[in-house]
Amino acid sequence: QVQFVESGGGLVQPGGSLRLSCVASGSIFSFLDMGWYRQAPGKQRELVASITSGGSTYYAGSVKGRFTISRDNAKNTVYLQMNSLKPEDTAVYYCNRPVAPLGWGQGTQVTVSS
Repeated sequence: QVQFVESGGGLVQPGGSLRLSCVASGSIFSFLDMGWYRQAPGKQRELVASITSGGSTYYAGSVKGRFTISRDNAKNTVYLQMNSLKPEDTAVYYCNRPVAPLGWGQGTQVTVSS
């Protein structure tokens, strides 16, 4: 089955930026809609952004205007550019399909703190 490996997280100050990457295994990546999820301690996992195989994007209201999702099919990779980060963005970030998720990776920790 397809596997996802997330990277790029870290500790940043409020107002800072990070770019997350997700590399997917397999040869069907270009046909998949993809999304970024996040889960903060004690909270439900939520979808914050998605991108279709054709490049159409969706953003949750809490991140719209600050985050940008993109993909590079030649590299089997989805990116999440995060700007103007807030403490409320602190979470473990995962990539997966926005509908009918497949196997979950380990995620990458994003911590926004001064």
